[in-house]
This record gives sequence, structure tokens and C-alpha cells, in this order.
Amino acid sequence: MEPLTDQQLQQFQLQLTELKQELFYLLEISSAASDVVTLDQSRVGRLSRMDAMQQQQMSQASRASYRLRLLAVERALKLFETGDYGYCEDCGECIDPRRLEIKPESVLCLGCQQAREGGH
Repeated sequence: MEPLTDQQLQQFQLQLTELKQELFYLLEISSAASDVVTLDQSRVGRLSRMDAMQQQQMSQASRASYRLRLLAVERALKLFETGDYGYCEDCGECIDPRRLEIKPESVLCLGCQQAREGGH
């Protein structure tokens, strides 16, 4: 596989930068939804409280997912500084640009990713 062109590198760097901003925004707006649930039991029924607690848990799970993806995006952006973006961290081969188009924060080629996940 051929290394990424300068144009592809610029495109992926821009895509990652925009994704980073989007994740920061999602973390910011989801912050309030994951705050502690406080409902007046005399005014709100038990089911409403359970629904609110479930919503809170779902929001916290989303925030955790956003944080993990943000870390992956920041890690990928740092690879531009060293010239290693687009190369698999395990085998050193070029990562297929089609994989990077779908998930630009990828640091492993598909084969190495599958091997880490138990192989296919």
C-alpha cells in the first residue's frame, strides 16, 4: 500500500481537528444531562425518578464514549507531528485510506486491529 499523499494527510488532519471540536462540544452539552438526578419525591412518581436515573446513566455512558474517542483523536493528531500518521503502530505498514476515511483516528491497520480483537 502506498503512503498517504500530502493532500490526503491535510484532509485527514482537518477531519480529525473538526472531529475533536465536535467531541468537545458533545462533552460540553452532555455534561448537564449526566449531573446528579434530584427529583422531589412528593411531586414526581417513582417511575419518573427511575426514568431520570436511566437517562443519567445513558448520558454518562455517552460521555465516557466521547472521552475515549477524543483521546484517540488527540493521539492520532500527535502522529502528524512525528510524521507517523497513516502508519500502523503494530506492523508499520500503511493504513488503508478507506479505513481512515471511516475512522480517521485509526492507528492500526485492519489486520492488526482484528488480531488484537481476537482475530478473524
